[in-house]
Amino acid sequence: MIMAAAVRVIAEQGLSAPTAAIAKEAGVSNGTLFNVFPTKTDLINHLFVDLKSELGATVTADLPADADLREQGWHVWCRWTAWGTSDPRKKRALAQLSVSRDVTPDSHAAAYGSMAEVAALLDRARATGALRDAPMAFVVRTVEALADTTIAFMIQDPRGADRHRATGFEALWRAVT
Repeated sequence: MIMAAAVRVIAEQGLSAPTAAIAKEAGVSNGTLFNVFPTKTDLINHLFVDLKSELGATVTADLPADADLREQGWHVWCRWTAWGTSDPRKKRALAQLSVSRDVTPDSHAAAYGSMAEVAALLDRARATGALRDAPMAFVVRTVEALADTTIAFMIQDPRGADRHRATGFEALWRAVT
């Protein structure tokens, strides 16, 4: 309940939202929230890792191991954009958490671990492309930016969602490979 409430509140109010608002949204006392998460930073880090883990599990589920690299990339892209459009609040909360200085290196490492299969796919895709010498963090941020843009257009224009998804992937694939 607390994590779901944190997603809603952070998506609507940002990271400066008071823990009291999160507790109220969850239907628990502020004391209960702090029994579960001793500090707001702990809550932020747990939420970041949970959302990244959920995204990682979603995009890699049923990944066709015997498919070519582009087909695997398309699979990940379709699932990523579906995840982002299915609950835009999660996407907004994750975007804010991703740039938070309160998210610790350990949490970033845990989140990276949950996205390791995606990172390996990206690494193979960029092996001979324009981004081959770019730091992986740069490549990941580029992918996240394209995903965020694509998801935003899919939400704004649901009737054109398939077109936006395909255009976003084509831009991504050309940038990476």
